[in-house]
Amino acid sequence: MNRGILFVLSGPSGVGKNTVLDELFENFSGVSYSVSATTRQARNGEIDGEDYFFISEQKFKEIEANNGFIESAKVHGHCYGTPKKFVDERLAKGEDIILEIDTQGAKQVRKKYPEAVYIFLLPPSLKELENRLDKRGSEDAKTKNIRLHNARQELKEVHNYDYEVVNDSLAEAVRKIKKIIVAEQERRDQE
Repeated sequence: MNRGILFVLSGPSGVGKNTVLDELFENFSGVSYSVSATTRQARNGEIDGEDYFFISEQKFKEIEANNGFIESAKVHGHCYGTPKKFVDERLAKGEDIILEIDTQGAKQVRKKYPEAVYIFLLPPSLKELENRLDKRGSEDAKTKNIRLHNARQELKEVHNYDYEVVNDSLAEAVRKIKKIIVAEQERRDQE
């Protein structure tokens, strides 16, 4: 049995990573989602254990001290981390996993999982990214400005990724990511 493939999806806040993944999982079962842990508060509609594991900063630090994350980062003032045990168990069983993480986390994952497949989701423009953050309505002006500043920095990392997908049209972005996943699975299966 082949080992599973680890896919890493990154992109700036507001680019639509969660929306794209929700749509992908709606009618494609070729990959599983890895739920990350975070110290931030849940947004409206987010479910603990499904969207994120919402934990205290103290609990996060305990897990981190015991090497329980394959990556962790402080982003926009909150801690995020990917549980190592969950990912390693699934990959060993031959399951393909996709992580939705920021560029800081992707750098850490790259050191531990250089064979992973890295996909960067781009906004059509910075102006459109700002519009999406406004429509989301989950940030005040100060937080939105921090996210836009961080987005400019994150966009500089795109050259470190295997694939770039522009989220101009949700259906098209999902189609392209599905195509990437299927191509990588076929490549693995032919080895």
